[in-house]
Amino acid sequence: MGSAAVVCRAAHFIRKAGISVPRAGSHVLRHSCVQRLLNANFPLKLIGDYVGHRSASSTQIYGKIAVEQLREVALGNGEDVL
Repeated sequence: MGSAAVVCRAAHFIRKAGISVPRAGSHVLRHSCVQRLLNANFPLKLIGDYVGHRSASSTQIYGKIAVEQLREVALGNGEDVL
């Protein structure tokens, strides 16, 4: 099964479930998973390893959705988040 087929099937079932997103597909599932891990206070390093990123810079894009974790770092209380 190729990547296009995975995207297509994911989009089909996302729409069938009545979920409204700008671009339905497997990437939405990936971001949802990462968001849940961030909400559960998993470190970005661990999340990056889980989703298969080779470098930390690839995982940093998810930081934009980690507002609470970023707030902790800004206040000096969240060094373990990084």
